[in-house]
Amino acid sequence: MPSFLPAMIRPALLAFLTILSSCVMAHSGGTTGIATVTVDGALVRFDLTLPDVPAGVLAEQMHLGRPDVSPDYGPLIQAISEKIRIESDGKACAAAEGRVVPPSAGAVNLSGTVTFRCPAAPGELKIRDDLPDVLGADHHTIALIVWKGGSHSVAFGSEMRDARATIASGGGAQGAGSFFVLGIGHILTGYDHLLFLLVLILRGGGLLQLFKIVTAFTIAHTVTLGLAVFDVIVLPGTLVEAVIALSIAYVAAENLFPKYAASRRWTVSFLFGLVHGFGFSSVLKEIGLPKENLLLSLLNFNLGVEAGQAAVVLLLVPILMRMRQRSWEPKLVMALSAIVLVVGLVLFVERVFVRPA
Repeated sequence: MPSFLPAMIRPALLAFLTILSSCVMAHSGGTTGIATVTVDGALVRFDLTLPDVPAGVLAEQMHLGRPDVSPDYGPLIQAISEKIRIESDGKACAAAEGRVVPPSAGAVNLSGTVTFRCPAAPGELKIRDDLPDVLGADHHTIALIVWKGGSHSVAFGSEMRDARATIASGGGAQGAGSFFVLGIGHILTGYDHLLFLLVLILRGGGLLQLFKIVTAFTIAHTVTLGLAVFDVIVLPGTLVEAVIALSIAYVAAENLFPKYAASRRWTVSFLFGLVHGFGFSSVLKEIGLPKENLLLSLLNFNLGVEAGQAAVVLLLVPILMRMRQRSWEPKLVMALSAIVLVVGLVLFVERVFVRPA
């Protein structure tokens, strides 16, 4: 960090660059996959959904990025079968049949499912995830292990490859509680949501105004999260993701005109928050809520999202409040907003015009 920057600007800029660099990584190299591990007797079904396949071993096997060769998504099944190892009470489960659902105009994600056959219904399930070997060191997987009467959420990464779960009946309430962790993980890895939150509060005014902004966003996305999960309102994923990118660009552009930004920011927060709620619902629709304690699981997921969101706000607001006492603050806000505006527009163009092959 250059020494000529004022002392108070450094933590704010570091926080911003951390979020921004994470966003860039998420769309250029690293990926976050969503997995559901369903235990049904001696069968364990591993469902993996990927928003993207980064350049690397698996992308080469799929022939991605070759304009003269049609993609082959079959290697995803091979990767899951070889890189996911499951044990039931210390005994290995064998990978059996698998199927892949390729990306399409209506579903931009790539999904693969492999069923593992275990010697017996597990009492203790052990999972080893070596997918970073073929998806890159920046790949993470948020996984939900579900069984009749319970569930458990885990996160895998390059340095966190092993997880265990005790499979027992009667764990519905505890299983519902695991959605809280899933909600936290979703918001903290949802880089577009974090960028939107950042530009919302970057020129949000005083504490009361900031409270209105965050509250409006919370109420809005809570409403549409519930409506989307229960299929009351269904919107195409491509439309939702494009509007989320547009919301980032719009609020960042609005920050460039401070006369109008803060006065009606809570209404902008509410309107775009409705769309972000549909984005939050995607992970639950991919995983599927357990029939037992359905509402409790949804509530815990939403509370997890709010907890992660509150942590980000509590980190940034004190820094922003003190920044506003400095003469250079307006210029910094303008510069950061201009950067986020470009990022938002790039994401919008990517999500609207760059179709999967």
